[in-house]
Amino acid sequence: MTHPASAPTAEDAAGSVAITGMHGRFPGAADLDVYWSNLRQGVCSLRDFTADELRAAGVPEDELSHPAYVPTKGWLADADRFDAAAFGFHRAEAAALDPQHRLLLESAWAALEDAGYHPEKAPAKTAVYVGGSLTEHLLAASGDRRLATTLGATQLRILTDREFLAPWISYRLGLDGPSMTVGTACSTSLAAVHLAVQALLGGECDAALAGGVAVDAVEPRGYTYYEGGVYAPDGRCRPFDERASGTVPGNGVGLVVLRRLEDALADGDPIHAVIRGTAITNDGAGKVGFTAPGVAGQTAAIEEAWSAAGLDPAQARCLEAHGTGTRLGDRVEAEAAATAFAGAGRGRVALGSVKANIGHLDAAAGVAALIKTALMLRHRTLVPSAGVSDANPELGLDEGPFRLPRACEPWAGAVGVPRLAGVSSVGIGGTNVHAVLTEAPERSPGARRAAPTPRAFTRESYPALRFPGSAPAAAPAVAAEAPAEPADLTARVHALLIEALELPGDEALDVGYFEAGGDSLTAVHLIGRLRDEHGVEVPITLFLEEAPLRELAARVAAEVRVTAEGPLASLLDEIENENQIENES
Repeated sequence: MTHPASAPTAEDAAGSVAITGMHGRFPGAADLDVYWSNLRQGVCSLRDFTADELRAAGVPEDELSHPAYVPTKGWLADADRFDAAAFGFHRAEAAALDPQHRLLLESAWAALEDAGYHPEKAPAKTAVYVGGSLTEHLLAASGDRRLATTLGATQLRILTDREFLAPWISYRLGLDGPSMTVGTACSTSLAAVHLAVQALLGGECDAALAGGVAVDAVEPRGYTYYEGGVYAPDGRCRPFDERASGTVPGNGVGLVVLRRLEDALADGDPIHAVIRGTAITNDGAGKVGFTAPGVAGQTAAIEEAWSAAGLDPAQARCLEAHGTGTRLGDRVEAEAAATAFAGAGRGRVALGSVKANIGHLDAAAGVAALIKTALMLRHRTLVPSAGVSDANPELGLDEGPFRLPRACEPWAGAVGVPRLAGVSSVGIGGTNVHAVLTEAPERSPGARRAAPTPRAFTRESYPALRFPGSAPAAAPAVAAEAPAEPADLTARVHALLIEALELPGDEALDVGYFEAGGDSLTAVHLIGRLRDEHGVEVPITLFLEEAPLRELAARVAAEVRVTAEGPLASLLDEIENENQIENES
């Protein structure tokens, strides 16, 4: 039997944060409807690749034939696809743009739509707290000399570095709240949620996007198993199970839209679940090694989060654990959680980890777990961890507050007591995060904001990189040439604009610079190339005017007539004289 959630008191609402929008793309699930269906059915979405798939993706034959190579991953389909035009990127920028940036931009758009907002008309002071992982794309783009020549080193870094994950979202969607890229290894995305909650409760923002992304490679990849390492030898992750032998890497992206509960209720926002409290700790030196987890730090994170919520962990009926499926990780987490949830009573708390279903999503692991828990609360249903059946006897789970659900089951509630759950995330380096979630308060349908019609993105494929050293070297720049003749220079400027803006051809020069995808950084790059390769100095204001590119090129040529007879000619003469003096001396 299920019971409606009790309405939050004014005191509860004042310290709570509503999850008003969600979006995610995870292994085996292009959206949250499929994600929830997979979770309900206990589907393992880890992908086992064929040898031919891996060869086609560039995996070396000696690696592929190694007996310890495991051809499995939580693979994210279509991670290389992106609707560049929808977000104002031209083709050269889109090719360089890290897949993690692409996925976060599209997910931010969809999450805001789910919250009932047009993404370009989000509430004032909307913040962004996100994080990502290291990628092969970053390494390849950094070594691609053609891209560096086309875009410039600064623009290339801005398009590929994790540091700019949050600012790109704020810029492209016009969000003017705090914008911060977070990094705490595997606990990154739940740490981002914690920071967003604190910012909302502290009045630094009125809405927030929070979460993370992890795409180490867009092509199929497996991994090599090492005895004593964190990865499973059989390509399956079974947290807390007697067959647990390690984790499996995975890719994905997830974002939530957060607002203060009182504001969400007043404005009729949809509410998936409510965050009642969060906490973040670090193990310090209280563990056997830097990469090892610590019992005390994890226990403290759980207890502090429930204390912040003003609730007793004994009331919880679900714990979505970090749950990597490693012997040490599971043992430490089980001990810490058993200490914190001891009052819940034997076998009362359903223990799970979404890593069994989709793998370990690194920087996106915490938000994948958070969204899973919000979906369980919304549907009042507890789901199993894929492939998990019998608890590891070494963990003593049968003697404590936890049990491992083996099938989908109704989440029974008690009269006047909302359903409660905890979510944990642990990062290498010792950063532990815990969040306390409760189901949304009951409201009449008329009190909820209607979601806008979702935008259908037109995704083009941007093949994985244009590895270091594999790209053809660009022709060396010619420094400080004498200015070309204006008629010849016009054609050369046409070619430069077409290359830098990735235009289809000369016929595309009848649009304006910004309409063609240009921006201020590209303008600086073009000015540098005009100077270095053609000996022409032009002011940046030339690119900021609303004029067709063809006219812009003609005006560049016109600049030659002025500069060739003015300061530039004098400067070139001066440089030539200095060089002659140095040669003679």
